[in-house]
Amino acid sequence: MLKGYTLPRTPRGTSSLAPRPPWHYVGNALAVEYEVNAIAAATFLPDGLELASSRCAAYFIEWQYSSETDEEYLDPVRSQYHETIILLSAQFEGAPVAYCPFIWVDQDVSLMRGLVQGWPKQMGSTWITRAYDLPSKANPVVGPGGKFGAALSVKDRRLIETQVTLCELTDSLPSPNFARAVNVRYFPELAAGKHGKPAVNELVQLKSRDVMVSPIWKGEAKMEIFDHPYIELPDLRPTTVIAGYRFSFALTVDDLIHLRDLCSCDLG
Repeated sequence: MLKGYTLPRTPRGTSSLAPRPPWHYVGNALAVEYEVNAIAAATFLPDGLELASSRCAAYFIEWQYSSETDEEYLDPVRSQYHETIILLSAQFEGAPVAYCPFIWVDQDVSLMRGLVQGWPKQMGSTWITRAYDLPSKANPVVGPGGKFGAALSVKDRRLIETQVTLCELTDSLPSPNFARAVNVRYFPELAAGKHGKPAVNELVQLKSRDVMVSPIWKGEAKMEIFDHPYIELPDLRPTTVIAGYRFSFALTVDDLIHLRDLCSCDLG
């Protein structure tokens, strides 16, 4: 009998790209709140969601991960990765949610876990300024005046650059954030005559537990999104940059809420 939570499934089941949940995460995040063209943002939403406002957030995160049974962080190449996430402000049946039109990672394990959850993950290169517990000219202050940068490149092309200067502590996370995030789990058909009728197409909501958040630093930010020959992120360029944030957080994922089956929708 073949075993494993994801492909490849093998006799012992240890070769699966992603192990069985729960999945435990901890990360350092640099985030930017900004406004976009509302008409453009609305075109990225799937059936079942409506645009709540023109506010977006970009998250640049350096993650470390562990499964329930292994200590993957002792083999860092298995547990560490970088991620860039774009979130739109939306609503589902009148309730506020976030929706992710784009997300990039640099590890295939993270990509697989994300696709299982409905995150539309692609491969990309994210780099983020680090902070250390020693005073140095090479070390930014995690406090007033501390400066942090992040950048994303996709297919060897620079796509996003951002800089954040910390000013003060705040009790509020960037908006929109991961709470009540809604994704689309989508898997296409390859059989002839069924290319427009996916095998899986469903609206789902992120469900996490054991969420912890460090002190949240807020400050000024600037961000630029560059042209790309086919990635459509430039359609969500900032019209106004609102604020930047730096914080750490942890969470566990082992569940999902199914909201709506979209298979009956006309995909065009």
